[in-house]
Amino acid sequence: MFCAIADGSGPATRVYEDDEVVAFLDIRPIARGHTLVIPRVHTARLEELDPASGAAVFRAGQRIARAMARSELATDGTNLVLNDGRAAFQTVFHTHLHLLPRWNGDRVRMGIGLVRRRPHDPETTAAIIRAGLERLTAEEHQ
Repeated sequence: MFCAIADGSGPATRVYEDDEVVAFLDIRPIARGHTLVIPRVHTARLEELDPASGAAVFRAGQRIARAMARSELATDGTNLVLNDGRAAFQTVFHTHLHLLPRWNGDRVRMGIGLVRRRPHDPETTAAIIRAGLERLTAEEHQ
């Protein structure tokens, strides 16, 4: 499933991509803007992930988290979560980093209430995150 998204043949609401990674909205988000970052190269587990690819995943994750704060989502923080293996609740065996947008007082607690996951207007949400990335790029070039 994620390999198809990485190569462009699978459906996804993409928010960012480059030669090494693809970032797209989770189809069962914990919060609006919940984004997954995957390496284009398939690895099932973190131990298989080349360190350079891992760095690319986290670099993209940090950039997108910064963009969310500058977007209309106006996040107050972000949880970066990588579930590695069944014991860590990994359900899709293609290494992926979750970016969970957070707001002060949002009442999301890790491990509690994660079953109630519904999309929040994915196309509009992805456009908001992409706009945040544009703002971040403009800010960096000032």
